[in-house]
Amino acid sequence: MGFLDNSGDIILDAVLTDLGRERLARGDGSFKITKFAVADDEIDYGKYNKNNASGSAYYDLDILTTPVLEAFTNNIASVKHKLMTIPRNNLLYLPVIKLANEVSGLSAGLWTGASTGSPATNLYLVTVDAATSLAAKESGPTGAVLSNQIGVIRGDGAPAGDMSDPNTQIALDQGLDTNKIPYSFNLDSDLIENQYILEIDDRLGKIATPLKSNVQGLLPPNFIDDDRIASYYVSRTSNQNYVSSLIPASGEQTDPNSTAVAGPRGTRLEFTIRGSLELNTSTSIFTRLGGEFNITGWGDFYYIDSAVRVTGVTTGYRVDVPIRFIKKK
Repeated sequence: MGFLDNSGDIILDAVLTDLGRERLARGDGSFKITKFAVADDEIDYGKYNKNNASGSAYYDLDILTTPVLEAFTNNIASVKHKLMTIPRNNLLYLPVIKLANEVSGLSAGLWTGASTGSPATNLYLVTVDAATSLAAKESGPTGAVLSNQIGVIRGDGAPAGDMSDPNTQIALDQGLDTNKIPYSFNLDSDLIENQYILEIDDRLGKIATPLKSNVQGLLPPNFIDDDRIASYYVSRTSNQNYVSSLIPASGEQTDPNSTAVAGPRGTRLEFTIRGSLELNTSTSIFTRLGGEFNITGWGDFYYIDSAVRVTGVTTGYRVDVPIRFIKKK
């Protein structure tokens, strides 16, 4: 991987992904480019200088001459910040997707406990087996249940329907994060995210039902690529346990602190994570891809750091949610 010199003519450099090359090699006509996406991963818009003494033609020169990355086939790392197209020019603010980790009454906070060996803070801890969940439970205040261990997701595969020991989940709110527009205003329909794509390393974890569901289960992936990245597609119409409207049924917004976004609200995405069978039954992936650390008062654990990537289908807005899979030593 390298950089392309962008100081002269504009260069278009395109390569096929691993999946694209596979379909091209079939020779059966299945290789057809129907959609494409562009991104501005390399661009630093802070370089726009409207005070340049040479005049307006030079305001964005540093941006236009920024070297761009050569195209590469790794779909995990390429095109992280996709550009979006909105067919109107009267927008002052664009919608965002934001972690709802500080919303009152929602068990979705990040873990901020003390640890040594490898700092683990402002992320979600995912317990991969019953022994690890028990260690987190018994180490809490007076043997508190996991619901009091904010930021700890029970990923050990509790019995279906067993909600007697709830824990943290992951929740994200979508809307306009600004105080310039009252939160009581309804968000325009073309700015509301009703579908989301979730991506996670299938070797490490699975997407599971949120806490409000009466039955704990796994969401089937829509696609698993050659890098073992599983993609899940959820929508407000088909997956109501996962995607719900932030607008009350009455249509009247009355609580300014009920969401993570400050302005008009769209939808909320909620889910939990289940540790994979490999992490549940062995330590081999932990020793190859992770490390060891100590949680104060809990003991020693194996860990692997990863993330869940959440992308809004309508706007393309993307958030990487930091997670750490842990296993009691």
